[in-house]
Amino acid sequence: MEDFILFLLVGFFAQMVDGALGMAYGVISSTTLLAFGVPPAHASAAVHAAEVFTTGAAGASHLHHRNIDWKLFWRLAPFGILGGCAGAYVLTGMEADAMKPIVTAYLALVGAWLVLRSFRKIPSKPVAPTIVAPLGAAGGFLDAAGGGGWGPIVTTGLLGFGGTARYVVGTVSISEFLITLSVSVTFVLALVTGRWENAGELTEHLSAVAGLVVGGLFAAPLAGFVVKTLNETMLLRLIGILIVFLAGWQTAEQLALI
Repeated sequence: MEDFILFLLVGFFAQMVDGALGMAYGVISSTTLLAFGVPPAHASAAVHAAEVFTTGAAGASHLHHRNIDWKLFWRLAPFGILGGCAGAYVLTGMEADAMKPIVTAYLALVGAWLVLRSFRKIPSKPVAPTIVAPLGAAGGFLDAAGGGGWGPIVTTGLLGFGGTARYVVGTVSISEFLITLSVSVTFVLALVTGRWENAGELTEHLSAVAGLVVGGLFAAPLAGFVVKTLNETMLLRLIGILIVFLAGWQTAEQLALI
């Protein structure tokens, strides 16, 4: 019961941040699970199982508040699904810790750039199609392999290339539902085929998953309203500061293990 209440609070906070800024549910939830000793593959599977519910609710909220760029969605989601399935396949067969230093360095640089951009009048513009596809594939892969990363990689990348904050956050959020569903199906297939040999231990963390789901569902309906209300400058600053903080936190954790 204590685990359920704790992760209910974690899920609520993580989804409020993710729904408003287009990122961090997976990172916050996975980091908390890992801190409690949950193996990386189990943490990623648990978070994606919870996100099937929370991303669906958050996407519906953004849809209601008209925060979706449908042209961007159709260029982004298919490649995110492919990348996510590939990442889940890799994670169930090997550790993905080697990628973390690269990801955190990338996040720190992009986060700093977004904070800088918020203080300069850089006009928003449509993101080039040649950027969207590889960004979606990379975001999906790192999200599944690292237990979180779709929002930090894709949202920051699209904003860095000039996307409008409100529509980037909404589109990334509704795309995440399909990526999360695909990743979860890949985990199930890995279990059924025997590739994921130690998956049985995941049942020990069901109360944490339930807490993440319930907490996230309470927070998700507020996401679309928050994004619609905040102006773009404020969104850019909040997102940039959040990314730099997360990158610094993960870097400190890696250094502590050396």
